[in-house]
Amino acid sequence: MERFLSKTGVDADLLSPLTLAFIGDTVYDLLVREEIICDANRPANDLHSLAVKKVKASAQAKAITEILPLLTEKEQAVYKRGRNAKSGHIAKNATTGDYHKATGLEAVFGYLYLTNQLSRIVELYELIKGCNKDD
Repeated sequence: MERFLSKTGVDADLLSPLTLAFIGDTVYDLLVREEIICDANRPANDLHSLAVKKVKASAQAKAITEILPLLTEKEQAVYKRGRNAKSGHIAKNATTGDYHKATGLEAVFGYLYLTNQLSRIVELYELIKGCNKDD
């Protein structure tokens, strides 16, 4: 995995946590989709259903709960900023707590992506996959 616009500079520390979550949502979604298609060739509708199960707020909340103790101090700080951010959005199919935890997880993935810590993204995602093997 390599940043597509790696020559475009941005100071991730200056971005709002919701901006980090905005890009992190896509990074996380791409990892999930790649995992699913590498697992098996399926009809598009099945792929979509599997992806939704893995990227929904409750699944992301479970994921961050599992890996939180393994995050660095900086990653935990980014997570807390994302979790505590006031989005003004009301979660439709999730508890407020799960929604905020998921936003925090996405902020971490966004921060890591924008700071070119791509191997750390993969490392964390592999840990999440390991925690969710029974799902």
